[in-house]
Amino acid sequence: MGGVKLVATTQSFFCTRVQWALKLKGVEYEFIEEDLRNKSPILLKYNPIYKKVPVLVHHDTPIAESLVILEYIDETWKENPLLPQDPCDRAAARFWAKFADEKVVFGVWTACTTEGEGKEKAIEAALESLAHLEKQIEGKKFFGGEQIGYLDLVLGWIPHWLNTMEEVGGMKLLEAEKFPCLLEWGQNFIHTPLIKECIPPREKLIEYLTASLSYLRSLAAKKP
Repeated sequence: MGGVKLVATTQSFFCTRVQWALKLKGVEYEFIEEDLRNKSPILLKYNPIYKKVPVLVHHDTPIAESLVILEYIDETWKENPLLPQDPCDRAAARFWAKFADEKVVFGVWTACTTEGEGKEKAIEAALESLAHLEKQIEGKKFFGGEQIGYLDLVLGWIPHWLNTMEEVGGMKLLEAEKFPCLLEWGQNFIHTPLIKECIPPREKLIEYLTASLSYLRSLAAKKP
């Protein structure tokens, strides 16, 4: 099946997880780089509701939201299934994916951006969320078992993006003594060739996150 386009940005791990899924499935696609500070007509055409990336376009039909896109890819291209076959395992993967995006991503970003007295509390909340993932990966090579699966793609930002957030935010979350299994999983994941080739350069991420953080703090400073 052809006619696949991905409207995305290289710095966003929400976009990269979709790239990983397409590559694991062996799907050829056109990557359309989006400038989020100057949103293009193609993005506004294909995602007029949220106006954000990623957007997968298949035969001119757009699919938005990265978790939705991952499931669409898995259902459309049957090779190398991402979600477990067992209904209970599939439901659990969806639960943890939702937890990851709503709690872990939000918690880490809040810890990264918070200054002053609230930072320590924000770090504690982020660590609590990460501890749940540590328990889930204990005794496994990947969250999907012996092969990379849906939940690995959802959490795949941790080995690379989290490290840059730690540097930009002046904090440390993933300590080896607290998260040995999560760190080992991260190395297994990030050194998989198909995964590695989609990861943006670290210096570009640092530059992007630093600029984003400066912008957010400038907005906060202007509030009365």
